[in-house]
Amino acid sequence: MSGTNQRIDGRRLWDSLMAMAEIGATPKGGVRRLTLTDVDRRGRQRFAEWCEALGLKVRVDAIGNMFARREGRDPGRKPVMFGSHLDSQPSGGKFDGALGVLAGLEVMRTLNDLGLVTEAPLELVNWTDEEGSRFGHSLMGSGVWAGVYPLEKAYGLRDVEGVSVSEALDAIGYKGPEPAQSFPADAYFELHIEQGPILEREGKQIGIVTGAQAQVWWDAVCTGRDSHAGTTPPSARKDALVATARIIDLVDRMMRARGEDGRGTVGFVQVLPNSRNVVPGEVRFSVEFRHPDTAEIERLAAEFPREAEAIARGCGVGLELTELFRFAHQPFDPECVDLVRQAAARLGYGAREIVSGAGHDAVYVARRVPTAMIFTPCKDGLSHNEAESILPEEAEAGAQVLFEAVVARANRPL
Repeated sequence: MSGTNQRIDGRRLWDSLMAMAEIGATPKGGVRRLTLTDVDRRGRQRFAEWCEALGLKVRVDAIGNMFARREGRDPGRKPVMFGSHLDSQPSGGKFDGALGVLAGLEVMRTLNDLGLVTEAPLELVNWTDEEGSRFGHSLMGSGVWAGVYPLEKAYGLRDVEGVSVSEALDAIGYKGPEPAQSFPADAYFELHIEQGPILEREGKQIGIVTGAQAQVWWDAVCTGRDSHAGTTPPSARKDALVATARIIDLVDRMMRARGEDGRGTVGFVQVLPNSRNVVPGEVRFSVEFRHPDTAEIERLAAEFPREAEAIARGCGVGLELTELFRFAHQPFDPECVDLVRQAAARLGYGAREIVSGAGHDAVYVARRVPTAMIFTPCKDGLSHNEAESILPEEAEAGAQVLFEAVVARANRPL
């Protein structure tokens, strides 16, 4: 590695990642740190303690987003933000989200080690509920902060046990006093594992993320009629699960019609009454499409409901589709992206430009603040899986690029 003598401590970063992974550790080597659970509280607490040990001031807003501030030489300057999330999927990996938060912590530790004070203040962020796996609404904390969702709407969301976001925040003590809304900031950087195979296939150490795919998500409910599996003939069946299966096939066909850029997924299915000798009367499921081209998402948003409703009618069941969100391709800020590009080049890392296939907090933050992302490879492109894996040197490379980009932005002449 060349270009700087201001080095982050890769071993310390890895030790922090492994220490955080102990909280919610699963037998298969992953983590289960569902948002706003006691396990999440423990992860947040460890993060806060680490930040406070560095002299950072930690504050929490009304949706539970955590901000750890390091003052700059010029208190009048807007802060440079960076971070990610600590919550996980139900059977998630050690690095999704946590890498970005703990690499940000390593940036702060390194600045302390070097005795450096940046011109602009720095803010390290842990966003609440990026994953959306508990309350069904991903990017919740960043979405509320950016003004995409009203706070009261987020508070009213409930998990499958009927617990609301508001109740869960109160239960773990993270409904903070700060307003859950954006504040003036100079930039935002987010380091994340790629969650796909491109960087590993091409032998690149760094992904220079130029933007994120367009997406549309729905909650769906198929409503038929519960009936006896042994006595109900085909002509009398209103089978909500058969209709759902055909709609899932529709999602797959619509995805494949768009080639390798297409993404279409049904990842959540809840069958009621879920008894082996009852024709299912209700199925709740998720539907999402993603594509780099906003126009394709708009076409899917028009075509899918029409075709899915035709399938439901043909099965004699009702279909209710609730669009959760739809967002266009989100380009990132060219100047911030260029700082990532310059850092990777200066450090001698192999890099390539890439569009994010996943939604990240950066997508919503970018609506308020100039934003860029940095990707590191992950083994076999695997994520949202307990087997998710990266190498220590990959984590170190990503964190070093983050350090370079953040410090360059914070010290830029105005």
